[in-house]
Amino acid sequence: MIHIRRHLHMHPELSFEEEETPAFIADYLENLGIEVRRNVGGRGVVGTIRGGKPGKTIAFRADFDALPIQDAKDVPYKSTVPGVMHACGHDGHTASLLLFAKAMNEVKDELEGNIVLIHQHAEEMNPGGAIAMIEDGCLDGVDMVFGAHLQSQMPFGKIYSRDGYLQAAESTISIRVNGSGSHGAEPHTGRDPILAASQIMVALQSIVSRNAPPLEQLVISIGSFHSGQAANVIPETAEMEGTMRVYDEELRDMASERIREVAEYTAKALGCTADADVVKGYDAVKNHTEGIEILETAVADAYGPNVYQEIDPVMPAEDFSYYLQHRPGAYFFVGAMAPGADKAYPHHHERFDFHEPALAMAATTFAAIFFEAQGK
Repeated sequence: MIHIRRHLHMHPELSFEEEETPAFIADYLENLGIEVRRNVGGRGVVGTIRGGKPGKTIAFRADFDALPIQDAKDVPYKSTVPGVMHACGHDGHTASLLLFAKAMNEVKDELEGNIVLIHQHAEEMNPGGAIAMIEDGCLDGVDMVFGAHLQSQMPFGKIYSRDGYLQAAESTISIRVNGSGSHGAEPHTGRDPILAASQIMVALQSIVSRNAPPLEQLVISIGSFHSGQAANVIPETAEMEGTMRVYDEELRDMASERIREVAEYTAKALGCTADADVVKGYDAVKNHTEGIEILETAVADAYGPNVYQEIDPVMPAEDFSYYLQHRPGAYFFVGAMAPGADKAYPHHHERFDFHEPALAMAATTFAAIFFEAQGK
């Protein structure tokens, strides 16, 4: 399992560019004698283990794409692809699901029910791979669906999740402010788009503080702001990009409309115009009560009490949300921070890594979930 993870880590592929990775996964499953569908929804792989006895069909999902980040770790399994690395643990997700598949396939004749192995491409880039795989039938005949994410900053030895919202919905904000250029010494002869854009950026936070209900969670962040090329020239335009994170869909729609209004009218008040675009990304991950009940019981049976930990919802987005819109189930985190570690680099960091024993814990949790789900 560690060998598989390290092989994938050394040979990462970006979203929608995966070729060798899905081929590796499909070949591995086929060599075990598992039924495989390739090119599901584009580049996805679906394996099916058919149990020898009647029962429910439970699906488990792992993603396998990497990120456009240069690997800065000094390890033997460092990425061999310049500018590309597994900085989010998807190599580990894949290795865990493959180990789970190998173990369950060895006892398939004794199993009640079937197992569907969803190996998904392109989780890191909107629109993601989940929707296309669902449309291509990866959930056909499936009763429930579960997924796991290794978490480098959560202590090893615990499983983390919650009923209801676990991860936020994401929308991308793009705003272009149009003014008229002038000499920096004569600003009255033009219309300053930098001033207008700056006021817009500040005013956007009023949506969080004055339009969102105080008990609802909403984040609006501008991460990119560009304008001009010279110190003494007021430019024609200013552009900014950012992200919005929210759980409630009605609040998401309201905030999107307010972003457009704030940009337009703030710019107008300063003699400029603004074009604002808010594009929806992934929907919020909302776990089902039935799925969480199965997860909690399965974890307790496999590891004992106090291993399952209920956590507050988090803001990063994840397209596992779409599976849960079609089937009941749950998404959960597997602690992957090494015991006694002084620090752990976060996901999407150039030095990201995780405690590899977490791979076995993820696979074991999948197995425990499968058996518990059969009894429900």
